[in-house]
Amino acid sequence: MWGDIAIAFMIAFMTSFMMTPQTIRLARKLGAVDTPQDERRINKITMPRLGGLAVIAGFIISIVYLLIVMSIESKIDLSRDNYHTKLMGFAIGGFIISLVCFYDDVKGTKAIVKLIAQVIAAVVVVKSGLMIDSIDMPLFDRIGKENELFYQILTVCWIIGITNAMNLMDGLDGLSTGISIISCVSLLMIFSLNGSPIISIVLITALCGSLVGFLPYNFNPAKTFIGDTGSNFLGYCLSVISILGIAKTYTAIVIVAPLIVLALPLFDTIFAIFRRLIHGKSLKAIIEPDANHLHHKMLQKGFTQKQAVLIMYGLTATLGMFAIILMESGIWKALSFALIIIVIIAMGYKEFFKQRLLEDNESEAERTEKE
Repeated sequence: MWGDIAIAFMIAFMTSFMMTPQTIRLARKLGAVDTPQDERRINKITMPRLGGLAVIAGFIISIVYLLIVMSIESKIDLSRDNYHTKLMGFAIGGFIISLVCFYDDVKGTKAIVKLIAQVIAAVVVVKSGLMIDSIDMPLFDRIGKENELFYQILTVCWIIGITNAMNLMDGLDGLSTGISIISCVSLLMIFSLNGSPIISIVLITALCGSLVGFLPYNFNPAKTFIGDTGSNFLGYCLSVISILGIAKTYTAIVIVAPLIVLALPLFDTIFAIFRRLIHGKSLKAIIEPDANHLHHKMLQKGFTQKQAVLIMYGLTATLGMFAIILMESGIWKALSFALIIIVIIAMGYKEFFKQRLLEDNESEAERTEKE
């Protein structure tokens, strides 16, 4: 298994890394560039935004190769549990989202169009048989394990929610890419502990490899953006693969683990929905963009892009470790880990800000002297 994991990672990594410069040229040729026009735009210069195509290419090439090879070696049986139908639904849904978002990156389109595409993609996935079909928790037992419509709606909401969460997180250089990498690694370990299907492990590894290949071009100072094509594809893949990975068991801990791993983008999205509803006072306001996301707030507090991104990487990694410890060792060890991390942060919080303020003052003094 580990050999296949290594192959999945390397093929995806190399493909994405080598193709990203091509996407930069393509973006400039098609006019798919991000021009700073309002306060929401963090970039100060025009940036190409089709990097997501390289991530998608790395993911697809890696997966297609491994599915063929592993089928020949009889390591995987795609007819078992209708994996061939589920993967087809996954691929069709991904194509729909990527196509609409590619058009948005090049020509621009309304947010409602992208939402409709997400809904259609999620319904295709559900109709292919890839869905949450039961949850071993008291509340859901009362709803009934045979209530298929409820679980279909729950799955559609999960896919749309995670897809939009990753899209909204794409606000700083390398932010959504790095958070997705950490989420992929965390989910890979959770799937391994859970005894998840090998196909889910290969899929999450390939996605991770593609992102690692793209990150050198996307980390601050970025040479290209992942774009709506990439950020929506990331969220879609993470949501669907997480369902596939927990398919063997639907116990409370297994269900909660992906929620914990993806808690940061989910929290930002939920907070954004309520904030926009309160300020806009209408459902239409939910899809209206603003400059009040978590990463915007951190920049307003005085953090640089790189500092804000690294802090959010750290938060995501901590949440991922919490979920892994919860899966392997139980709630008490996970809580004690979280408590120790909180204490360490509390102890170093003031000194960290003092050092940052000192560095800012020194930089300001240097600029004043030059003037």
